[in-house]
Amino acid sequence: MQEAMQGYVEQFAYFMSKERHKAQNTIQSYKRDVSQYIAYLDSHGITDISKTTKTTVLTYLLNLQNQGKATSTVSRTLASLRSFYMYVGESGVKMKDPTLNLEAPHVEKKLPQILTTSEVERLMEQPKCVDAKGYRDKAMLELLYATGIRVSELISLDITDVNVNVGFVRCISNKKERIVPMGHIAKDALKNYIELARGQMLKDAEETALFVNCNGVRLSRQGFWKIIKQYQRQAGIKTDITPHTLRHSFAAHLLENGADLKSIQEMLGHADISSTQIYAHLMKSKIKDVYAKAHPRA
Repeated sequence: MQEAMQGYVEQFAYFMSKERHKAQNTIQSYKRDVSQYIAYLDSHGITDISKTTKTTVLTYLLNLQNQGKATSTVSRTLASLRSFYMYVGESGVKMKDPTLNLEAPHVEKKLPQILTTSEVERLMEQPKCVDAKGYRDKAMLELLYATGIRVSELISLDITDVNVNVGFVRCISNKKERIVPMGHIAKDALKNYIELARGQMLKDAEETALFVNCNGVRLSRQGFWKIIKQYQRQAGIKTDITPHTLRHSFAAHLLENGADLKSIQEMLGHADISSTQIYAHLMKSKIKDVYAKAHPRA
């Protein structure tokens, strides 16, 4: 009967390819998950797929968790088994689908990487205001950390979206506009770039982009990625810095210094405060680490 069960796997893979038009990588993932499940059934003396129940599937998923499999792996396995049992039912086997109404394990959000305040200081010290590029890079890094705006928002800014006298930046994302304040350091860096450097970098006086590359046109996301990686290396920072790292650091440092979640949510432009709450989890994690290191009886 094991051969018959394994035959189901091959037929299932063919079905997912020809009938459901799934990608080959997806099909291979399905086959692997289902083959491991069939092997588990065989090791427990179950040789007839129609004899499996919701308890069978749940016990298997719990077994994967007990082996230390990632929550995402267990969730993917359940998705594979759902598709498999759908095929079994459509192939004429009389049985109740044991995966119906089964909940996939909750995939916990990975806590974001943040920089320490000293790492931020070292990063900000890297751009040297000795040429137009240095002024521009200094302004971009300071503005990102001061406002927490997304990189896509940063490179989309036009010259009319910032007010360096009052100290705010206007962001438009998903057709929603928000105004974010900036501190005096970012304001000064931006003012210096606009007054002393931007004009030198422009090829066309009609260009509206706030931040331009060496060809005088709007800087790209890839261009900024290279810039921030360059300064990470120069600063000798081990934490892997992505353009989003400064946004995470902005939020975490605000929260650490007493800002409330609602205000941070508005500045970040999160539609739902649940997206902002990950920073509260980050602070709890940090407090636990501090306690574990500092308390004599921890």
